[in-house]
Amino acid sequence: MKQKIQFAATVLVTAFISACANNVAVVSEESIAEARSSLPETKITWNAVQDAVGEVEVGWISKFNDPVLGSLVLEAQTNNKDLQASAAGVDEARALAKQAGAAVTPSVNLSAGGQRGGAVEGSAATGLNVGLEASWEADVWGRVRSGNQAALESFEAAKADYRYAQHSIAGAVAKSYLVAIEAQLQVDVTDKVVAALTELHRIVKLQADNGLASGQDVALARSDLASATDSQVSAKSGQRDALRALELLLGRYPGADLEVRESLPDTPAPPSAGVPSEILERRPDLVASERRIAAAFNSTNVARAARLPRFGLSANLGGSSQDLSDVLNPANLAWSVATNLLAPLIDGGLGKAQVEQATAQQKQAIAAYASAATSAFGEVETALDQGVTLAKRRGALEEAYREAQEALRIADLRFKEGESDLLSVLQIQQRVFGSESNLLSVQRSQLTQFVDINLALGGDWDDAELN
Repeated sequence: MKQKIQFAATVLVTAFISACANNVAVVSEESIAEARSSLPETKITWNAVQDAVGEVEVGWISKFNDPVLGSLVLEAQTNNKDLQASAAGVDEARALAKQAGAAVTPSVNLSAGGQRGGAVEGSAATGLNVGLEASWEADVWGRVRSGNQAALESFEAAKADYRYAQHSIAGAVAKSYLVAIEAQLQVDVTDKVVAALTELHRIVKLQADNGLASGQDVALARSDLASATDSQVSAKSGQRDALRALELLLGRYPGADLEVRESLPDTPAPPSAGVPSEILERRPDLVASERRIAAAFNSTNVARAARLPRFGLSANLGGSSQDLSDVLNPANLAWSVATNLLAPLIDGGLGKAQVEQATAQQKQAIAAYASAATSAFGEVETALDQGVTLAKRRGALEEAYREAQEALRIADLRFKEGESDLLSVLQIQQRVFGSESNLLSVQRSQLTQFVDINLALGGDWDDAELN
């Protein structure tokens, strides 16, 4: 009876000690408040576009109405090695969180053994033993729980990093795809330039043979044709480079043999931008940075608690016998329960240094978060402003292209009637093709801006789900 009373008292004392572990500091809210306080004053609306409010939309890739682009994004997410490495990082963080969580619960081990021995000339004896051992640390100061929470926060950060990697790859594929389409269209422009100048050179040479044009006109036409041919060669090289860049993102061999559509998709309507404070909750990179702050706060708690005494409970139940059938006989079993205290006394300043290190890492995480958040605000403001600028530029370039075409039509008629010289026609023709090339560039830039603003806002898309 006395032993039972002692055992019950030990359990009650340990239970009381473990109850103190529930007083672990909740640092998530504290870490978030600390992080947000490091940011500059956040505006209520975006400066660049005052009326771009509303919920940020998802499925932005589908807004291009291009199934090929959607399939390329999924292909890149499947094959991209950097994304695979990020996914493996999520698995690693998950495993580490499980390891940290295991320290919260008691550990139980089963042991068994046997031996046989005796005199060289004499009888031999056999001994068998089996035992059950259990141990548990009473987490009085929250060291174990803080370590577990730090691992969980790191796991959440890894998941957010993976999501951000998905976003980045989707955006990179979309932008590379658009560049490849524009490169192909720019080749088409140079082809038209070469074809037009080839025909013009033929006409001028024929006129010179009949005394209607000078040698200067022929040389000028030949020079412009050679320059156009150089531009054509350069444009085709740029097209191959663009295709190879896209193929590398897809995990394909960079053979520059990928086929893309023959025209740029229509520019989708600008997305709603929400309000500045919302991107702190929505952008995966900022979520990851915030989770790392919480992990750093918990790690600091771990370092501080490591300098305090540790309390533990251990229990053993085992038996030994010379016969296997008797090893579990109650008469051969013995049990023990013990509590222990481990208090650091002299560690050469190790504990203090570990707290200082954890505190410094906490400050680094806060500074990194503030830097990332400020950059995110800048990315949104820049992308919104760029959207307005590109829309104005496109309107101006469309007008310039139309007027240049009209001027070329008139100049061509005047040249054929002998009322205008060749130089005027060549200059206007180059202006037409230059306007067309510039218009293609700004159209592609508008599509790229649509990608950038969705990435900056933390917008998602329908087909990209976190595994």
